[in-house]
Amino acid sequence: MAVAVGNSIQKTSVIISVFSTSPGIGKTVVAINLAAGLAKEGYKVCLADLDLQFGDVLNYLKLTSTHTIAGAQRALLDNPETFRIRDFLIDYNLGDLSFSIMPAPLYIYDAYQTDVQILSDIIRRMDYFDFVILDLNSMFSALNLAMLDMSTIINYIGVIDFLPALKNYKIGYDTLLRFEYEESKIRLIENRADSQKLIEGKDVERLLGEPFYHKLPNDYPAVNKSINAGQPLMFAAPDSRLTKSFYDLVGRFTNRQKNIAAPEIQTNGGGFFKKIASFFGF
Repeated sequence: MAVAVGNSIQKTSVIISVFSTSPGIGKTVVAINLAAGLAKEGYKVCLADLDLQFGDVLNYLKLTSTHTIAGAQRALLDNPETFRIRDFLIDYNLGDLSFSIMPAPLYIYDAYQTDVQILSDIIRRMDYFDFVILDLNSMFSALNLAMLDMSTIINYIGVIDFLPALKNYKIGYDTLLRFEYEESKIRLIENRADSQKLIEGKDVERLLGEPFYHKLPNDYPAVNKSINAGQPLMFAAPDSRLTKSFYDLVGRFTNRQKNIAAPEIQTNGGGFFKKIASFFGF
């Protein structure tokens, strides 16, 4: 994306973070398929695995690399004049699809050596990409807060299948708002939205006071096939409803389709909504 600065044109990236307050809810699957979908549409994309202790992007795509974000940090500290971010990226190529990856550290102790300012500088140096996808871990850490600050869009992912999960999701959303992130850049994404659960989506939205921006359907066989093949869903399961839903989500980020008007959220109600509200002390 290019923006005018004075009489010149300066290129900037759209930074899309994929964030959750719960582990194991498909965050990395979302990040990989967003990167693949954007790359499929012809954009230059980099996926940065910033789950520094337990990053799984390379494992999911059956890739190996000795280059990691930890190595990039050391190189930038040692030789800032000759540092090139390209030297620390690995490319994923399949058919006509190609996108770059900044791998997480190979060793857990490297995660404890990371410097937030230096990692922020590394992400800024990716400005020759059209989109940079950040796969964050499930914490409000100093690094995550810095990355969320830099993000153009925050995809806040949740699986709302029982009350404790809903409480966790709401606390996380309220925390984002308390940190004064603009509501317009926070996109509520429900994963496994059509799986069997005790809580209706409309009740969740009424409690949050905000509709979900997008709902990804549950398709465990397609995801399992994707992971086993080391391929994004568009290749491993092209006919899956989940694959189509990812195409739709990418289309919203690229303005390929018009955003659907958000339904009006009612703030009062009875039945199960009252039980949920009482669970939160409302």
